[in-house]
Amino acid sequence: MSAPTPVERENTSIVWWQHDGGRTGEGTETRVWIDSQTEEEILRGIPGGERSLSVRQFLGNAAYLRAKEDYLMGINFSRLLSLKYGNAVSSYLGTRYQAISVGRVMTCVLGMVVRREREIRSFVKTPFYRVVASLETEDGVGKFDGEWRAVKGSRYFESPKLYKENGFKEKKDAEELVGILSTESPCQAVIEKIERKKENKNPPFLFNLAELQNECSRLFKISPDETLKIVQELYEKKLVTYPRTDARVLSTAVAKEIYKNLRGLQSYTKAGEFATEILNQGSYKGIAKTRYVNDKQITDHYAIIPTGQAMNALRSLSLASENVYETIVRRFLSVFYPPAVYQKVSLISVTKEERLFSSFRILIEEGYLKVTQNSFAKKKAEKVETDAKEGEQMEDKTFLSVLQSLKKGSILQVKGYQIKEGETSPPKRYTSGSMILAMENAGQLIEDEELRAQIKGSGIGTSATRAEILKKLMMISYLSLNKKTQVITPTQLGEMIFDVVNVSIRPLLNPELTASWEKGLTFVAEGQITPDEYMQKLEQFITVRTNAVLGLRNQFALRRFFDEASVYYQSGKKKSQKKEKTNGTVKNQ
Repeated sequence: MSAPTPVERENTSIVWWQHDGGRTGEGTETRVWIDSQTEEEILRGIPGGERSLSVRQFLGNAAYLRAKEDYLMGINFSRLLSLKYGNAVSSYLGTRYQAISVGRVMTCVLGMVVRREREIRSFVKTPFYRVVASLETEDGVGKFDGEWRAVKGSRYFESPKLYKENGFKEKKDAEELVGILSTESPCQAVIEKIERKKENKNPPFLFNLAELQNECSRLFKISPDETLKIVQELYEKKLVTYPRTDARVLSTAVAKEIYKNLRGLQSYTKAGEFATEILNQGSYKGIAKTRYVNDKQITDHYAIIPTGQAMNALRSLSLASENVYETIVRRFLSVFYPPAVYQKVSLISVTKEERLFSSFRILIEEGYLKVTQNSFAKKKAEKVETDAKEGEQMEDKTFLSVLQSLKKGSILQVKGYQIKEGETSPPKRYTSGSMILAMENAGQLIEDEELRAQIKGSGIGTSATRAEILKKLMMISYLSLNKKTQVITPTQLGEMIFDVVNVSIRPLLNPELTASWEKGLTFVAEGQITPDEYMQKLEQFITVRTNAVLGLRNQFALRRFFDEASVYYQSGKKKSQKKEKTNGTVKNQ
């Protein structure tokens, strides 16, 4: 049999090969599967990496149907809604015409952003008041806070005056409590209970594309599509493995030869010392038995890791590409280190039958954390975290010895009380990075357990398309991206399209639709139903929804929804008022 020759390149990780079939004369196609563009990986893939296409026939059918589904839903529903509601949208905005673009995934993403924005608008902040005591050990060395809580035994237990057990609705009630607790001088508290335990924090899983995009959005304020371009460049320069992956673990086969990646990284100036330490200590040898290696969690490609090769190519990288590469390298190296170890200390002290709570989280062993400090990040000199309501603060390690000396019955001096005002917070807007993760984990938004399980681990869209979907929504002005903060908000047009879809084909806005069709595609991939059966269901869905929309007469009713949204967009507000002036009235919005 002659050597295989490439006949078509599907993407930069999959190559199709044609064999002449030997003496039988029957040609058979196989697929070579590689995870990086290094010569070693390609040579390893050709002789033993072929996968028979017949084995994956059902999977191929499912992939083809997914493409047809997206196309048919997009082309039919976009035309339908454009013809039905385009004039209503354009006349409200004062434009000549407005096409309405919808899709199975992009419209669902639009729905997630608009709903979050409307949740933020309707959110009513609720103030609350906490009472915090300043405590000090008898020798004056240890100083920390104790937060009052209305637990059982408190005079305010289950009182209607409480916002929650650690706060009051009214400031006067907090002041009343402070007055009660401050009647004696000096004030003292007695430690009623103290607990100590160690907590291990394991290194995070390796990067898949979604996690890397989220991290780059957070660290560098770059968009997901820009991250994909950078990591694609790193892949083509043979610096990292295939980027369009959903897996966050390694395969057993790769784990066996991972020392080669580590050897190559020894020359990397920003983290080579860690690669050398890992090799010298031999910690890489047991990696196959850890949670970072799992063949069952890999569908096509394993996690994004550095190849340890082509290190000279680093010289030609931009600063952004260098930073992304370093981020990948440090995440990879961290999994070969032990967990970070914290000492957790919680204590309850009592004064005048009221209880004060203090808790601390002290870093005692760095473990993998020493690897994750990026060269471009601000160095943190502190080593101790105090778990307080305002957030985690860091203190000196010497504070640990103070806590170790405390025991049940120890006396603490109460130096005073503070009333700290807070307020409830609205949901946070999506950033470009958190949106990618939300798309990957969209199953969490589905109430039905069976449907939720259907897109668990895959979400809506794919690792290769999510960034482009976001980019398209911004290009057609449905969403807006703040490049400095990477925060995503809807535009007025985007909200109007949301309302149009909401009154016509509402399922397009919900991840349940994607989940239900993914369930059908799974049946195709498993051979439980035929492609023809799937297509019949799809055609029926599109036909029924199209006929339902054609029978609607709700174009004018949309104006109420458009008006409600327009008040949040100054330009839209002015246009609306201008139109109503022409009609002889001005609506005060």
